[in-house]
Amino acid sequence: MNRRASGLLHLATFLAVVAIVLLAPQSEVSAKQLPLAGVAGLLAIAGVISIWRPGWQLVLSGLAAHVAAYLLIAALPALPGIVRIAGLAFWMLVASVWLTAWAFAQSLSAVQPRGHLVERLLGILVPLVFGLWLLILWEITVRGLGVPRVLLPAPSAIWSRLVASVPTLVADFRQTFQAVLIGYAIGSASGFVVAILADRVPFLRRGLLPVGNLVSALPIIGIAPIMVMWFGFDWPSKAAVVVVMTFFPMLVNTVAGLAAASAQERDLMRTYAAGYWRSLVKLRLPAALPFIFNALKINSTLALIGAIVAEFFGTPIVGMGFRISTEVGRMNIDMVWAEIAVAALAGSAFYGLISLAERTLTFWHPSYRS
Repeated sequence: MNRRASGLLHLATFLAVVAIVLLAPQSEVSAKQLPLAGVAGLLAIAGVISIWRPGWQLVLSGLAAHVAAYLLIAALPALPGIVRIAGLAFWMLVASVWLTAWAFAQSLSAVQPRGHLVERLLGILVPLVFGLWLLILWEITVRGLGVPRVLLPAPSAIWSRLVASVPTLVADFRQTFQAVLIGYAIGSASGFVVAILADRVPFLRRGLLPVGNLVSALPIIGIAPIMVMWFGFDWPSKAAVVVVMTFFPMLVNTVAGLAAASAQERDLMRTYAAGYWRSLVKLRLPAALPFIFNALKINSTLALIGAIVAEFFGTPIVGMGFRISTEVGRMNIDMVWAEIAVAALAGSAFYGLISLAERTLTFWHPSYRS
């Protein structure tokens, strides 16, 4: 049995029992206390059974945590005065639910996988549970404390806005991601080609790398208005900003990667009478692939950020940056968070595709060896 998860579950059970005691004297207030009492009872029963039957700890902690969280969130609309009516008991229940979920995640991460498929499923399930509970705690905290929507909307409000605004979000995403993809491709490809030239011509390497460090330090809010003036309000100006942001990370990483091959390996290629280009293709570029993919992954996040920020300085009446800027002025913060959620999902998917390609092409690298 996982000792740490067991301790967390014991603490959660204690808090749930204390919450029941706190709720009992207020049973005559109204039926509004019944959902809270049900949550406390569920957690306490699950915790006690897990203490008696340690082998059931994983299943019971997971089931109790998620059912209790659902009941707690479902009770919130019926309890507008929840902080006033049962403040201490309510927040003790929130702490108990959180500790139970923590015990579940701890037990889940300690499972010894049998087989590659189970290992991959656990690798997906553990971060998924962690992310889900961040949203659950966000929802409970915002609604339980009565945080104004203009300051921080609940995830449920963001989801409702996202579902109701699908056509607008799709149009904004298409406009922004067009600039992202084109700028990303041009910036990364040109950085790679110039890195090859800099490796071949030493004075270019000595001259370009200091300039690259200088340009990479330039603030995007200074570059974006200039690019909008040069290339207009449509996507080419945003793609130009992305090119500037992605060119030098690729240049610097590729130059470093081309120098990664050891002297012994290069001497071996010379003994085979291999010229510069054959050594480059057969030895140095494969050795540089981890560096190149590192630049591609860095650029995948920089490109999306650059395109969105550039849209703040001029764009047609569509685009993720334009929508964020406009809706903030209108105090429609749930729409702003919906755009942020779409950008986060798109950026994560983009990063994941590059990581998948990296794993496929650099399977020989020590970091991927089992």
